[in-house]
Amino acid sequence: MNAILQTALKLQSIEFGPRSGSTNETETAALRAVIPQTILDHYERFRTRGKKGIALVVNQVCTGCHMSVTIAKLTTLMRGTDVQLCDSCGRYLCLPLPPVTQAAEIVSIPKAATKPRKRRAVAVAA
Repeated sequence: MNAILQTALKLQSIEFGPRSGSTNETETAALRAVIPQTILDHYERFRTRGKKGIALVVNQVCTGCHMSVTIAKLTTLMRGTDVQLCDSCGRYLCLPLPPVTQAAEIVSIPKAATKPRKRRAVAVAA
């Protein structure tokens, strides 16, 4: 389900972004072919009113209406088993993609040659 919502989010960014010509039309047609009709119909209802139909959840808050999202909805979104709607604004909820980070190279730093420490005798009170 996450893949479908990520595709719909990509469609939304193309449709609400700057227009560049016929390449956008072919890309939107390809994206619309992948998204199920029921999700597309719900998305279109928002789009006809000039609103975005999909909102990201950041810090347990819907970015469409800025209301908190329940933990149950958040865990369902994390599992990717079902599509969730915001209780307040009715938009589809989607988690942002994790940032792509490059693995840091492991660099071994040689330790400076040090003398072994001497243990001090501890006086034990008898």
